[in-house]
Order: sequence, then C-alpha cells, then structure tokens
Amino acid sequence: MRRTDMANPYHRQKQPEAVRRALLEQAARLAVERGVAAVTVQAVADAAGVTKGGLMHHFPSKQALIEAVFQDLLDDLKNSLYESMRADPTPHGSFTRAYVIEIFDMDPGARGGLWSALSVLMLSDPKLRVMWAKWIGLWLKAGRKTDDGLDLAIIRLAADGVWLSDLSGVPLSSRAQLRDQLIKATYLES
Repeated sequence: MRRTDMANPYHRQKQPEAVRRALLEQAARLAVERGVAAVTVQAVADAAGVTKGGLMHHFPSKQALIEAVFQDLLDDLKNSLYESMRADPTPHGSFTRAYVIEIFDMDPGARGGLWSALSVLMLSDPKLRVMWAKWIGLWLKAGRKTDDGLDLAIIRLAADGVWLSDLSGVPLSSRAQLRDQLIKATYLES
C-alpha cells in the first residue's frame, strides 16, 4: 500500500486550485509585509511550499503573478461593492456610496496594505493601469442610470483622494466627518 504524505510533493494528491490560491495569498502577504519588490518567484514558491516550477505552472512570470494578485483584489472589491449595493434601498448613487464606504473602510495594515502596495505599482505598470481602467469603466458603464453625473463623479474622485492620502501616509483630520459628508452628498440628485 502506498503512503500519501502531504510533505512529499511526489506523493500528494494534486489540488491545482488550492495551490493557485496559496500562491496568490503568499504573494499578497509578501507584498504587504515587505513590499512588492519582495514578491519574487522563488520567495512566493518557498512561502507556498511549492517548487519554482510548480509556481511557473500557474503563473509563467512574476508579472503574471502580480497581475493575478491585482485581479484577485479587484474581484474582492467587486464582491464587496455588490453586497453594499444590494443592501442599499436607494438606487440613486448606490455605486458611489459603496465605493466611498470601501475606500474609507480599507485598513492600510491589512488587505488595504496590499491595495497600497499594488497602487504604487499600478502608477508605473501600464498593464495594471489598463486593468484598473477597464474595471472601473465597466462599473461606471453599468451605473449610468444610478451613478451618472458630475456630482457623483466628484464624490468618487474625493474618495480617490482619500485613498491617495492613505497611500502616502498623510493623516486626515475629521476622517469620519468627511466620510459621512461624502455619503450624505450621494443622496442629493442634481
């Protein structure tokens, strides 16, 4: 009878989705703890307990891995936005309210820390900028009936300013009041 040993990759059962998830989580953890520069193919493979070849099977390059982590964050954000919007009884401004809430609720030390790391990278990485532009463009297109208009665009841009402030470590006085004021403004129809 053959012994199955999880510590021995040659005898363990293949679980490609679990391996892929572990690689994404370890890449994200390294980016938060040590910065995006620490996200190397070898470091992520070691942290996930797979070979470098195992990582390359899922992600053919560091760039592909970073893009997958970024897409994973976009998917998480999408799910959070959908939850907020579904719970919102007022259609007008529902996306903008959900967006403001997400930005203000990001914890720079936790998952928001990963957003911070990837946001800096996004500024210099054209592929990540395109991913973000397509993602936000789809949301804005889908929200034309509920979130179109200059007033709501200004509110979203103000939220982006808060994100940039958090990213650069600039403390905001009256943060809670600013959040409440922006959310209140989303209910006003122009």
